[in-house]
Amino acid sequence: MNNYKPIRLNKIYQGKIVELVVQEYEEPMGGVHTKEIVKHPGGSVIVPLLDDDTIILVKQYRYPLEKFILEFPAGKLELNEEPIACARRELMEETGYYAESIKKLSTIYTTPGFCNEILHIYLATILKKTLNGQQLERDEHSLSVVQLPLRKAIQMVEEGEIMDGKTIIGILLVERLKQGCNKS
Repeated sequence: MNNYKPIRLNKIYQGKIVELVVQEYEEPMGGVHTKEIVKHPGGSVIVPLLDDDTIILVKQYRYPLEKFILEFPAGKLELNEEPIACARRELMEETGYYAESIKKLSTIYTTPGFCNEILHIYLATILKKTLNGQQLERDEHSLSVVQLPLRKAIQMVEEGEIMDGKTIIGILLVERLKQGCNKS
């Protein structure tokens, strides 16, 4: 039950992807607290898995980190876009593959302490290369495709070489599926 009553909202910044607001809340036991919140439209993550248990990742420069990192293809939901459509789009744009089979793995909050972003994570199998290859957006031209055996990716997670949260979750969920531990 939500007993936190919003009182006042002040929009600080509206960008192309995120909005920053300062929200005041009256708490159930009394008192008013102010929270800074980043509002995000949400997104989808796609875990491409080839028949030989090789996963497809992208190596991409991430400006906030000032370095390249390995991660699964992902993108923000467009207005009124279904998460599965976003996942399919990102798979084709970033890797040049399309999937004949897509299965929902999970939905996660990325950073609930200050952001409302929700990511939908999908598994893509029965992969085929598209005729046009990658269709990268203007700011993605440093992006490259990396194929890794699932076992190697797990090792890279354990050794701190893969640190992206959505990617770690995707790798571990696929490992769990491969071990037959899923509920489906």
